[in-house]
Amino acid sequence: MGGGDRWADSNGYEAYVGRWSRRVAQRFVPWLEAPYGLDWVDVGCGTGNLTRAILELRDPVSVVGVDPSTAFLSAARAALRDSRVEFLEGAGGDLPLPDHCVDAVVSGLVLNFLPEPERALLDMRRLLRPAGFMGAYVWDYAGEMQFMRRFWDTAVEVDPLARPIAESVRFRIAHPEALEAAFFGTGLVDVEVLGIEIPTVFRDFEDFWAPFLGGTGPAPGYLRTLDDGTRTRIRDRLHETLPRESDGTIDLIARAWAVKGRLPG
Repeated sequence: MGGGDRWADSNGYEAYVGRWSRRVAQRFVPWLEAPYGLDWVDVGCGTGNLTRAILELRDPVSVVGVDPSTAFLSAARAALRDSRVEFLEGAGGDLPLPDHCVDAVVSGLVLNFLPEPERALLDMRRLLRPAGFMGAYVWDYAGEMQFMRRFWDTAVEVDPLARPIAESVRFRIAHPEALEAAFFGTGLVDVEVLGIEIPTVFRDFEDFWAPFLGGTGPAPGYLRTLDDGTRTRIRDRLHETLPRESDGTIDLIARAWAVKGRLPG
């Protein structure tokens, strides 16, 4: 991963983005239209939000969650004590699983962080049985993932050197056309892309700002590298410019681009 990316603190992740990613997973799993009672793999399972949605919404025979972060895997194992679930250490592009072992392979909020997402998608496809399902989703960093985009727009305004590591700039696959082309490129059919929007309502400015100080993820990782003065200028500028409702809440939306396809057969 690039920039200041750091994935070691499950509590920091939950406060920053986990609470929102769960809501996307609840919308994504039914949209995939995979039947009940299948074998699944969740690539880049993190703390288990997408795995949980599969368990709740599709009554699978089995789910294998794979992630390179031992801290996230520990959190997932603690949160999901279910005999159908197994968690393994590994990464997209080199998945520790045999060919044609499952009916559905999914990945949530991960593809854009992989150095070779197309290679990772081919590795995911390798796991599928004939007529199997594959799906993924990533944040719309350059568009309506509003709290991240507002952060980076402000960071670049205060610190122009931040531009190359801004998520809206870095992630070429986080666009509908790129996702569609990548899925078609693996040989999948019936490829579709959908924008999934969820509300992200913050109680007040501190509820918005505090997760950026947790160090987990690109924006919090970037803030850790700054001197106090630059960090304070970014905070103050956000405090001035974020929209507020009459009760002081900050009401934004987060959009994820979801993509799905099916293996012929």
